[in-house]
Amino acid sequence: MTTPDSLFEFGRQQRAGSTAPLAERMRPRNFDEFVGQEHILSADRVLRRSIAADRLPSFILWGPPGTGKTTLARLVATVTEAHFEPVSAVTSGVADLRRIVAEARDRQGMYQRRTILFVDEIHRFNKAQQDVILPHVEDGTVTFIGATTENPSFEVNAPLLSRCRVFALQALTGEEVASIVGRALEDGQRGLGELNLSLEAEALDHLVNIANGDARVALNALETAAFAISSDPSGGDAITVEVISDALQRRSPLYDKAGEGHYDTISAFIKSVRGSSPDGALYWLARMLEAGEDPLFIARRLVILASEDIGLGEPQALPLAVAAQQAVHFLGMPEARFPLAEATVFLATAPKSNTAYMALERALADVRGKPNDPVPLHLRNAVTGLMRAMDYGKGYRYSHDYTGHFVEQEYLPPSLRDARYYFPAPQGKEREIEERMREWWGGDAANQAESA
Repeated sequence: MTTPDSLFEFGRQQRAGSTAPLAERMRPRNFDEFVGQEHILSADRVLRRSIAADRLPSFILWGPPGTGKTTLARLVATVTEAHFEPVSAVTSGVADLRRIVAEARDRQGMYQRRTILFVDEIHRFNKAQQDVILPHVEDGTVTFIGATTENPSFEVNAPLLSRCRVFALQALTGEEVASIVGRALEDGQRGLGELNLSLEAEALDHLVNIANGDARVALNALETAAFAISSDPSGGDAITVEVISDALQRRSPLYDKAGEGHYDTISAFIKSVRGSSPDGALYWLARMLEAGEDPLFIARRLVILASEDIGLGEPQALPLAVAAQQAVHFLGMPEARFPLAEATVFLATAPKSNTAYMALERALADVRGKPNDPVPLHLRNAVTGLMRAMDYGKGYRYSHDYTGHFVEQEYLPPSLRDARYYFPAPQGKEREIEERMREWWGGDAANQAESA
């Protein structure tokens, strides 16, 4: 059932007329016009069935910009018999939410009519604002729909998130963006059909590529290019790749330095270095630099990688990573990208070893899980007469007094006499370490990782 309050957006579009941006004018008016997101909107999926039955659960739409989150919520407004109350987290506050909840309670009591509260950009609400919604979602006063580009796990309070289903929208495919662009060119009522323009194949490919799955970016660039062509009497009626390039300028990276894009991209970078893929590591490094990531943040991750994942397989990795961090701090951007690239390639192509890290983890497990026995007397430092009288340091053998600067003695508490923590890896510089350990401690002292 279509109600006056559910048509809020389309009436606004009609009032705006041709002054509204093309992306706004071309918003789908029904589900037949909606492009993409078949994984949640095909007829047999739970969300589509819930919409058709007008029995919506509270849910959150999560996805990149320009994938249809707000449009989908507005389509819900055209089919639901519930009162639809849209707000933007950018411009609304606690007072607005309390007013909406009070009106919803009255509406429910007097008319037995449900209220759907749609909050666009829900990640913009702080904890206190989200807490205002929570009890009224829980008791059914409102059905909540949120839209966000940020991972709800980070941006939505856990109690509110637990009461909502999360539907993840995906970036549109190239074919889907091309379909939306083609429809805008042909539509004479809401689109650019009256201009009788064509889009060269190369220009369409470039537009789709740079739009990066964002229909809004594609439509806004198309509109800019169309008006540039139509205002030039000598320009013809074909939009060329040069015109599209001028309208687009450059791709806007899907990256938020405080959000999931930040964490996902640095994760891909770390895994590429760890996996010995210099090409993968350089690609993700380039993505971060292009998006404006703090180069010192990247440098710190390289220092961690050098210790955790390269370690003693290539002992020069750590000093080189620290040198890169110092160079980044000294140079600043854009030159800082050079030492970052050098360190990235060096670490990605170095022999990998996490033996020092794993050795510490084993030692920590014993420290936390077993009795902390006193330091053996022969390892204690006797700095006073009383300490010497109590046999501090008695029996300690000074390594440099012996051939090869080594003498076998016990360095662990008696209860951990047979404990082993460090097992050299059989590659990189650790092959030499394994040989030395075998020479010092015998065949049983090295290369026993399987027993750890």
